[in-house]
Amino acid sequence: MAPAADGGEARVVHSRAGGVGGVMAASAADATFVTASVLAGSTDEDNDEERRKSRKDNKVAAILHTGYPVRYWDADLGPAQPRLFAVENGDTAGSGKPATVDATAPLKLRNLTPDVGGNLRNTHAVVSPDGKTIYTSMAKPLAKADTRFVLAAVDVASGSIKVLLDHDGMSYFPGPVSPDGKMLSVVSESDSTPRQAPQVKLHLLNVGAGETLDLEPLAPSWDRWGSPAAWLPDGRSLLVTADDDGATPVFRVAVADGTVTRVTQDAAAYTDVVVSPDGLSAFALRSSYEFPAEAVRIDLASGDVERLPAPAERPRIKGSLERVETSAADGSRVPAYLALPEGASEANPAPLLLWIHGGPLGSWNAWTWRWSPWLLVSKGYAVLLPDPALSTGYGQQFIQRGWGEWGKAPYTDLMSITDAVVQRSDIDQTRTAAMGGSFGGYMANWVAGHTDRFKAIVTHASLWAMDQFGPTTDASQYWLKEMTPEMALDNSPHLHVAKIKTPMLVIHGDKDYRVPIGEGLRLWYELLSSSGLPADESGETQHRFLYFPDENHWILQPQHAKVWYGVVEHFLARQVLGQEVPVPGDLGL
Repeated sequence: MAPAADGGEARVVHSRAGGVGGVMAASAADATFVTASVLAGSTDEDNDEERRKSRKDNKVAAILHTGYPVRYWDADLGPAQPRLFAVENGDTAGSGKPATVDATAPLKLRNLTPDVGGNLRNTHAVVSPDGKTIYTSMAKPLAKADTRFVLAAVDVASGSIKVLLDHDGMSYFPGPVSPDGKMLSVVSESDSTPRQAPQVKLHLLNVGAGETLDLEPLAPSWDRWGSPAAWLPDGRSLLVTADDDGATPVFRVAVADGTVTRVTQDAAAYTDVVVSPDGLSAFALRSSYEFPAEAVRIDLASGDVERLPAPAERPRIKGSLERVETSAADGSRVPAYLALPEGASEANPAPLLLWIHGGPLGSWNAWTWRWSPWLLVSKGYAVLLPDPALSTGYGQQFIQRGWGEWGKAPYTDLMSITDAVVQRSDIDQTRTAAMGGSFGGYMANWVAGHTDRFKAIVTHASLWAMDQFGPTTDASQYWLKEMTPEMALDNSPHLHVAKIKTPMLVIHGDKDYRVPIGEGLRLWYELLSSSGLPADESGETQHRFLYFPDENHWILQPQHAKVWYGVVEHFLARQVLGQEVPVPGDLGL
């Protein structure tokens, strides 16, 4: 789609059977590129359309694989493979489909990467300012179903591909190209091992004059995982975002000496950063746990942030958000956010929900509709959002202290911050529950088998039997490098099922490829048959299993999100508050 020249309604400028993915444009040239998928054996666009129609008409969905991986999050990989295309003017007598395309002259796509196989899946590409080169990461298949990512340059004129960075034990991903086209920002990520967490670093690569020089570190002493966002017009500085102590600020990194300066000072998360042509301002999306994403203007000199006009005002939050922290057993700081309901006080202490984030390499620092504490805060609960060991934004050592030992420092950190918060007079320490999804669900399962302090546990898309999970997840090549079989068993919640005496709500989507449904099914069966709170002689149980046949790792359909929150509220009300709240009527019960 493209807007009309006078700013009117958008119009279709190209249409193809397999659709179009991302769109990229050169900043200083009339050059546009798209990513789009092509069936592996297609010879051209017409042939691809014919073969897609044949599969559809014959109702064939089978995929023959020759490599790994075969699935990704919620998507089956193949037989279509992503390609990079240059968008060019087409022949009006050609296959531009003038009947469906509203353009002065139909456009055509020129395939720049016909022979890359599936190696552009889940990669990132950027365009040089002059539109002559595309820099992209590319998967490099390795022995024993392993993979890493190399950095390559695609020459737009010829379609030739040159690998720029390819080193054992390292993956590379391109960031923005400098305004003069000479420097490419690069992110490197080292392979993780059972004892060593990955290290993420910023670099600059000189790609000027057709020559590639050595990779130069940028801000090598900065102990954060930076993501390059945009260059300033003079090419002297690069704007970068990075998780940092419960926020994701915008930073300015000086190219000359790597000096890092924080630009935004609020406790918010910034994404989609672009710089104005004069270099005085940046525009971005900003969110926090107090408000959803909003468009803002950032004054790059002062750091002041202005919320831009929007169709709707911020939603009113019925509660307040505080930053809290405690010290772990080893002296490490354990930070968290605490969302409190209105009216919480010594006279009216709030029941507490411990929420455990996923990842595990992540942080509670940005708004999410899938795990919004405010829906439960509005019901009178306080929600604790901690960043335990393995969380990002606190330095490499904070990640390392939990690496390969999920059941140790992350667990004790969670218990330490919970211990601290329940000492508050506005929190009711007799009414508590723990909840988490993905890694947070794993940790909820671990908590259930190691303490009976909570009145309820909610575990979503959770890892249960670690020896089973490793070879069946969609990304086994990473998992099996990070945990040995012995480590997987040492950290596996299923071995502690007999000690679980807390009612659990298990939630899982059938189309979850990251944490396959077998984890949820086995957890459910073993809760009923082998836990310290099994089904009774009549088959009755306090546990519950909320199953979504057509959802994946995330509950994405709005009607199912409502059911998710409704069932969680029902379960918590019964187990924590001793109250009866009806289950959603659409469950048909």
